[in-house]
Amino acid sequence: MASISNKKPVYRVSPYLRQYLIDYQREIDVPLTYVDLFHYDSSIALTDAQGNDTMWETVLFRQADESHIHYCLKKIYALLKVDGDISVMKHLKIDRVDLCTYGNTKPFRVRVVNQINDLFDYFYIKEADASRIYGLELEHLLSPNKINFLVKGDTLIEEHIPGVPGDTFIKEYIGSDRVNAMRMAKEFIKFNERCLVQLLGDMRGDNFVVEVVPDFDEVYYRMRAIDFDQQSYDGRRSIYMPQYFKENNPIVALGINSMAPELEKQYRKEERSRIATRVKAVKTQLNQLLDAMGHDQLSSDENVDSLKYELADLYKDNEFMTCRNMGEIVKLSLKMLLKKPTRTVSPNVDAFA
Repeated sequence: MASISNKKPVYRVSPYLRQYLIDYQREIDVPLTYVDLFHYDSSIALTDAQGNDTMWETVLFRQADESHIHYCLKKIYALLKVDGDISVMKHLKIDRVDLCTYGNTKPFRVRVVNQINDLFDYFYIKEADASRIYGLELEHLLSPNKINFLVKGDTLIEEHIPGVPGDTFIKEYIGSDRVNAMRMAKEFIKFNERCLVQLLGDMRGDNFVVEVVPDFDEVYYRMRAIDFDQQSYDGRRSIYMPQYFKENNPIVALGINSMAPELEKQYRKEERSRIATRVKAVKTQLNQLLDAMGHDQLSSDENVDSLKYELADLYKDNEFMTCRNMGEIVKLSLKMLLKKPTRTVSPNVDAFA
């Protein structure tokens, strides 16, 4: 089973990545930074409806500062949603600002409430980490999911990705009549393949959500990554395959119990084909992103050497051994979509069934 024991360092945004962000309107001026939010006056523990600690704290600002901070946060939300037009958002208010005390990055989560209908939304303000930015942009370009995020200097702003948290979905849906086993297994196979191709790691239950989409005669599922901290960092291929995390075993079991090997192979090939189509559609932009990635150090030399060896074995292709960094490995991983539309599967190791 896969596990991550070492804390990943934060990689600063390089001039190469910064230029990409400027060229594609991801770098934008914002009135408040990540560091500014640490000037809060006090905090209180945030509990859920059952009174359990959520590992988040609600931060409180001095009364003299609160009005200005809340206005700046509404302006940031407007930049995310309506190109900065605050005039259409006068009915919004900042209901709460929370700080996560669990994990590497200590993000802030801002809750925005519509005062007309009491509906609410969230967005996040984090320290800008090159790994996370590359992961967000690769997900935006190559997955079925579009992600809105902005960067300013050392500040990263991300929209909220809705869905049932993966660990909650596993606990409350799997093993009950609330889930269609075959459809869930199919989606997990596709999600597993996307993570491997993009080299997005650590997709255990609390790092993805499940969208449950009712149709006129069936229910569909979509798994979406929500944490991109482990983009192309680890040296083990198992870290980039959600099936190897023990937390995901109940979903893997759905595939083992309901999915024939022929179907698994079909769905893996389908997903690789769809990613290949997206690669062709965004070729110019993707090449610029990968060129920037190829100039950046996003992991240790040991991890690079280990991963290129494991992927060379997976694809039976020694071209991986020529890669000098994680950016080049990601680029070659995407090249494999066209060079080798199918990949090897070790019986009882890589297969679900």
